[in-house]
Amino acid sequence: MDLAEFNYDLPAEIIAQRPLAERDSSRLLVVDRGAGRWRDSAFAELPTLVAPGDVLVLNNTRVFPARLVGRRVRGGRVEVLLLRAHEAGEWEVIGKPGRALRPGAELEFGGGRLRGVVTRELGEGRRQIRFECEGPFEEAVDAIGQTPLPPYIKRPGGDDSAEALQPDRERYQTVYARERGAIAAPTAGLHFTPRVLGELRARGAALAEVTHHVGYATFQPVRAARVEEHRLESERYEVGAGAAAEINAARRAGGRVIAVGTTTARALESAADAAGQVRAGRGETDLVIIPGYRFRALDGLLTNFHLPQSSLLLLVAAFAGRELALAAYRHAVAERYRFYSYGDCMLIT
Repeated sequence: MDLAEFNYDLPAEIIAQRPLAERDSSRLLVVDRGAGRWRDSAFAELPTLVAPGDVLVLNNTRVFPARLVGRRVRGGRVEVLLLRAHEAGEWEVIGKPGRALRPGAELEFGGGRLRGVVTRELGEGRRQIRFECEGPFEEAVDAIGQTPLPPYIKRPGGDDSAEALQPDRERYQTVYARERGAIAAPTAGLHFTPRVLGELRARGAALAEVTHHVGYATFQPVRAARVEEHRLESERYEVGAGAAAEINAARRAGGRVIAVGTTTARALESAADAAGQVRAGRGETDLVIIPGYRFRALDGLLTNFHLPQSSLLLLVAAFAGRELALAAYRHAVAERYRFYSYGDCMLIT
């Protein structure tokens, strides 16, 4: 399949730049795969769309402030995004400007609270940096780091200071986030509130949690002209024994397994065996899901609206069918749904 087959026109003005005042006030597009149709709804109505015995699987990863803005010791502003920890205090990062981040460059962040030296160039704009600080590294990052919002969120005036981004520390995080390690939020979960979670339980639905730390792989551009040639870097995930048991019990009893978010979907599909049983464990997954993939663990998917020609849209098209997915997207555009991380969502069953 050609990547061009997964394009759609999106007006820039419907890309959500800020979250709504209330998390659960977003719109919901309900897509029925079997009937090949959709209808407009509201996220607050989600509990009425879930049957007793269904299980919703949530990704409980927690975003950490992985964006560091500082300076070279010899002058000049630098910015790095922490991607992956290596040994001996070294991290793989994406940084800019590239010319300032050559091996040997000395950096400081937070007025010198955190210091770093570039040790290697890794290609594709990446560097390896050895960090030093007084006290625990995570505490320093939490104190001086910023929430790494996606590049399509462009605030008026271009203000990306720590003060301007402070509200995002809470809103760019699910209410059930627990396991630190993501550089981006599992955005389908941003709509949930304690009220909605309580109503789901009251209706007899189960809630299970897995962990899939959202990393750079989730946003890797699809550079291959043919989608079958796309490859992803690995990301860490974990499915606990309790969650696996709850998911498998629901399936045996005839309930549906509904993944909240594409990262949850990839974690479940990575953990499932050929019969669809989800196995407990932890590991790394580089699973690429494109049309033609045979889903083993999923019966439903709650997800936000994704970038054209992205691996996330490919996953949605694999689950819903390409034509139905793109037709639903065109409807969402025409009806002025809000797109991307802080936008509205769709439920596909």
